[in-house]
Amino acid sequence: MNRLRLWLLAVGGAGLAALLVAACLDLPDFGGTRHPYGDRAVRASLARHTANTISSVNFDQRAYDTLGEMSILFAAVLGCVVLLRQARDEHRARPEPAEVARPVRRYALLTLPVALVTGLYVIAHGQLSPGGGFQGGVVAATALHLLYLGADYRALERVRPLGAYEICDALSAAAYLVLGLAPALAGTAFLANILLPYGTFNTLSSGGAVPLLNAAIGMEVAGAVVVLLAHFLDQAVEIEEEQRS
Repeated sequence: MNRLRLWLLAVGGAGLAALLVAACLDLPDFGGTRHPYGDRAVRASLARHTANTISSVNFDQRAYDTLGEMSILFAAVLGCVVLLRQARDEHRARPEPAEVARPVRRYALLTLPVALVTGLYVIAHGQLSPGGGFQGGVVAATALHLLYLGADYRALERVRPLGAYEICDALSAAAYLVLGLAPALAGTAFLANILLPYGTFNTLSSGGAVPLLNAAIGMEVAGAVVVLLAHFLDQAVEIEEEQRS
């Protein structure tokens, strides 16, 4: 049985390798002027009034792939939450406020609102300029944790109600699915960008469904990263093993 499995693995691996080599041999020359996939992506982006071609690919031309990436992040965070939950042989010890150097405190508290606004800006302008929901969501989520560096853990907890961010993560993932199902219910393809007007090129309202899908991803990523960091911080700061005699 083991030998049969190895043979099946070898045959499948050889077939996959042959397909990969054939695909690589048919790729355009590096540095050449022929870029069939890039040219098609740019044409589709301009046809749907999306100035940022990368966002057009992520949230329009291959929005289904982005759904998979979002699902991977959602599942990964859910798995970490389950693994890092408080066990029976652990208890919570409220941390005491730590001394923070004044320069660190000033820098963190001054940078926090700037970083938070920057993250939201990157999300909102994802269809226009480099960035988007994934990048902006990470920036916005990590910006909140500058309060942990500039003040203490209790201050971070006051501005980071964990339950609200867990709900935000789930609702944002559901919103992406709903936005994808709407075209399907209207008789077209899942996640097809044809229901909303494309708007004026290079404006916030351009791109049809791209800004909405981008915003859903941004909120999902922000909520997921906050929840993930919260549970890791809990393990490092609050949760301790029971002392056994």
